[in-house]
Parts: sequence; C-alpha cells; structure tokens
Amino acid sequence: MRSILRETIQTIALAAFFILLLQGGVQNYRVEGPSMQPLLENQDGVFVNKLAYETVDAEHVARWIPGLGAAPGEVWHPFGEPEYGDVVVFRWPRDERQYFVKRIIGKPGDAIEIERGEIYRNGEPLAEPYLEHTSGETIIERVVPEGHYYVLGDNRAQSDDSRRWGFVPAENIVGELWFGYWPLERFGFF
Repeated sequence: MRSILRETIQTIALAAFFILLLQGGVQNYRVEGPSMQPLLENQDGVFVNKLAYETVDAEHVARWIPGLGAAPGEVWHPFGEPEYGDVVVFRWPRDERQYFVKRIIGKPGDAIEIERGEIYRNGEPLAEPYLEHTSGETIIERVVPEGHYYVLGDNRAQSDDSRRWGFVPAENIVGELWFGYWPLERFGFF
C-alpha cells in the first residue's frame, strides 16, 4: 500500500512539474483577422515558444559559476535572438493588453524603406516568397532604433503593423510562433 501511495505522489509531482514547465515555456493564442494569410488564417489556434528569445543577466550568472566572466550589464540569449523572417507574437505597443502576430522585417540599426509595396532593408530589396498580397504603398526610410524591431503582416493589404504605428520594443515580444493546433488540417510545426 505504501509503495502505491508513494508512486502515485511521485507521478502527480512529476506531472505537475511538466505542466508548470510547459506553462512557462509555451502559450496558446487564437489568430484574429487575415493579416498573416496565407501562413495563418482567421481563428487558427497556435502555440508560441516563450523561451525562444529568453534573456539571462550574464553578470548575475557569472557570480555563481567560478571562472565564468561577464561584463557589467551583459545579457545572454541562450536560445538566440529574434531573426529576420521570424513570426512572433508581441504585446501591441499602443495597448499592451492586445497581442499581435507579425513577421520580423527589421532589427535594431536597419534602415527600412517601402517603394510601391517592395521592401528595402539597408538599400537591398527583400525576397519575400511568403507574400501573396502587397499594399503598393511607398514609405520613406525609417531606421529601427536600438532595442526595437520592425514587423509586418504577410497580407500587407490587410495588416495593421509597423507601417502604421511604428516599432516593437524587444521587451514586448512574447515569443516565436511554434506550432499550429487548430484547425486539424493545419496541425503541425511552422
């Protein structure tokens, strides 16, 4: 009887540990609107990897690990930083209670310009094979400030994005699009 009780408690504790780990690292969202078509459709259910861009205070970690050095204020990105083309979920800079999903087009220091719907990053035209709808608009060059990103929807004609309201602060990024779970015919990794 004692071994059954002990095994039950261990199983429950292990299950709770994995649930907490999953809750801390993955979150589900429902897509609203057509701004990311054809990649995402209205009402798609997706999981976001919240650990993808996690940061670590290097100086704090270095204090606990002998022989490990870190400069004051240094930050580590153990799983990487946001990259061009990543599809991310973020808190909208104008109302952080709302969440948007868009593709990263520009990183800190990049000059972004749009000419008749074609995107230029640092003077070079972008190849965007995922696009089906462009807007045809022209926007003068904007330089992405430090600690921010320039994001656009894949369906440019129907996307509310950095063209309208500006840059996304790095701290607003929740995570990278990871897995689609609904509808079932769109089930799978991105």
